[in-house]
Amino acid sequence: MYFLNLISDAYAMGPPPQGGGQGDPIMGLLASLLPLVLIIAVFYFLLIRPQQKRAKEHRQMLENLKRGDRVITVGGVYGVVESVNPNTVVLKIAEGVKVKFSKQSVAAIRPATDED
Repeated sequence: MYFLNLISDAYAMGPPPQGGGQGDPIMGLLASLLPLVLIIAVFYFLLIRPQQKRAKEHRQMLENLKRGDRVITVGGVYGVVESVNPNTVVLKIAEGVKVKFSKQSVAAIRPATDED
């Protein structure tokens, strides 16, 4: 009986009135796109832009590598730069031990005050 009552209520509701009350269609479109635009802006300023800035700083750091710089690799290897080539870098990681790494694997230059 309750189910039939719901159906009759649904039929009792007519179509929305025509004309007034609908508003401007362009404003409705803008109102529906505004949340999407805001989400894209938040992603850009909180995620994409800072990542691009870090990538640019890392690229500049790799271009400025020189012999004698104390570095750490992405694998956690501490070393001193012995030579720099366009795509590789040779690190001295212990007395008499030199290892060739990809230049991209250098994560950071260590400060001179950092202990070994």
